[in-house]
Amino acid sequence: MHASLTYFQAVVMGLVQGFTELFPVSSLGHGVLVPAVLGWHNLVNSQTQSQSFFLVFLVGLHVGTALGLLFYYRATWFALVRGLGRQLRDVPHNGVSSLWRLSSPQINPNYRLLFILALGSVPVGIAGVLLERKLRVLFDKPLAAAAFLCINGVILLAGERLRRNVGRHARFKRIASIKPFNALVIGSSQILALFAGISRSGVTMVTGLMVGLDHEESANFAFLLATPVILMAGLYKLPSLMGSLGDGVRSQTLVGALCAMVAAYGAVRFLTKWFTTRTLVPFGIYSLVVGVLCVARFA
Repeated sequence: MHASLTYFQAVVMGLVQGFTELFPVSSLGHGVLVPAVLGWHNLVNSQTQSQSFFLVFLVGLHVGTALGLLFYYRATWFALVRGLGRQLRDVPHNGVSSLWRLSSPQINPNYRLLFILALGSVPVGIAGVLLERKLRVLFDKPLAAAAFLCINGVILLAGERLRRNVGRHARFKRIASIKPFNALVIGSSQILALFAGISRSGVTMVTGLMVGLDHEESANFAFLLATPVILMAGLYKLPSLMGSLGDGVRSQTLVGALCAMVAAYGAVRFLTKWFTTRTLVPFGIYSLVVGVLCVARFA
């Protein structure tokens, strides 16, 4: 079947992907719901196919989103890579085992954070390879996405409620002090985002709040943690875009990816300021309201 994707659809979906990947309202859920609500049947009908141009198009949008994140956090990532280089230069003096002793005073703090981010990316990376296609076929339908969006709202609001109850007297941690076990717990929460309607940034932030981060630190850690996951997921499937599935949609994908990159940069810039003083509550309410309306629409 010949691919059918207009440039207008590419722009809209690129902007939706870039914004909702970082706003805790689920990019995958909106990627399912927006075409259904707008009546874009050419996209809706192709979503649950294991081989479709729309999934290839989404690959490009993910790469664009990751590039927007990388650009915003470019100074941080440069510092992390420099920390890795300095730590590796010390190996001849301190031994290879020094790379794993994260509590050692000799450990470079930027290398430690890079290690923590890599560790936190492992669970969702494995789950994504094993489960993503199966979950997409089973649950990437408008009604299922709407139901999971409601669940996303409950997760965000419950997370805020729990944080207020158990964290009133807590001393909030900095990202640099996150322990490896906590990184694995936070990273594992991203697996829930394989269900269309559950937000990666949302569940990651809620889990970060539960382990003692404040909203600002939790948001920054969520966005840093999401960057390699989103980028690697996109690059892993990028060859599909160069193959026959990309015929007829490559230029539209480029346009959509550029829109996703700009939207992601704008979203992360806004949200890092938002979470200095505000909470997840508005996004929880939005998820519940939109989810309920969509359930009523597609039931």
